[in-house]
Amino acid sequence: MSSTNTDALSRDEVYDILSNGRRRFVIYLLRDEGEPVPLSELSDRVAAWENDLSVDELTDQQIKRVYVSLYQTHIPKLEDSGIVEYDKDSGLVSLTSNVSSLDAYLPEEERREIPWQTIYLALAVVGLAVYGVATMASGAIPQATLNVVGLLVFASFGVVVAAQYLYERSRE
Repeated sequence: MSSTNTDALSRDEVYDILSNGRRRFVIYLLRDEGEPVPLSELSDRVAAWENDLSVDELTDQQIKRVYVSLYQTHIPKLEDSGIVEYDKDSGLVSLTSNVSSLDAYLPEEERREIPWQTIYLALAVVGLAVYGVATMASGAIPQATLNVVGLLVFASFGVVVAAQYLYERSRE
């Protein structure tokens, strides 16, 4: 492994490393596996991903092109950055603990965003329906009750806006 440590990498260097889809996919695959992966298997899976095919459908040329690229360019770059280790004897590629320094630059696959627009839409549809029913039955419902229904719909939007604000602020 190289003596370079990713803690010492500048933002530009990190962006350079992550600018290539093959390198990002290798990092993703290694994280997903959680253990060392043979370079030949990495090249098969990267080629399958790039060509949108299963590994069985790949041609030898497609696999070879990716293998050579990984072997000569991408794995050495990741190794020099201290992100992976490559054992030439066994052909195994593994992540180092330094990969965690890239987390701030990579999207979190696991993180689910709250669909705020769907919540607002649902609240608007339900609020409109409740208020519409209350308005149609205005002869049977006193005006004060109709005003309370309108206030509750309005307050519901306020609660959701406050929740979104607090959620977004907690993520900063």
